[in-house]
Amino acid sequence: MLEIIKYPRLILRTKVKKVKNILNAEVQKFIGELIKTMVAADGLGLAANQVDKNLRMLAINHKDGPKVFINPVIYWKSWKKNEAEEGCLSFPGVYGLVWRSKKIRLFYRDGQNRLRHLAADELLARVLQHETDHLNGVLFIDKATKYTRGENQVKDWQNQATNENI
Repeated sequence: MLEIIKYPRLILRTKVKKVKNILNAEVQKFIGELIKTMVAADGLGLAANQVDKNLRMLAINHKDGPKVFINPVIYWKSWKKNEAEEGCLSFPGVYGLVWRSKKIRLFYRDGQNRLRHLAADELLARVLQHETDHLNGVLFIDKATKYTRGENQVKDWQNQATNENI
């Protein structure tokens, strides 16, 4: 089981590197560990940098079972958006309202290095946008229009991070 990194660790603000050799034994092992960690934490999704890996990879809990997305690229987002509550495994106890596109389209590689395409909507689109943001160093707190729970906790973490960097 991998440790899920908590905010304000710097890797969560890092734009991660593309995975070059997907069929490498270490990468294949990591895919399984990422999925196991996400499932054990009861998460809808988990990005590699949330477990301290500088890799452009994420896992989601899909209706057909856990699925890995390697080097995902969202190339289209609908103009229609909706606002919904989001949380994050790297922000325990923190929730906020975030606007996301209702539909997206993306390309990615699967665990066998096959190029895939996916059109997603509603919750799946939201989860993929949230996790892809992680891979770009963007956090849901950056997009939250309002906290529904845990706002003071985020402020405490931010103050702690500022004081440690002085």
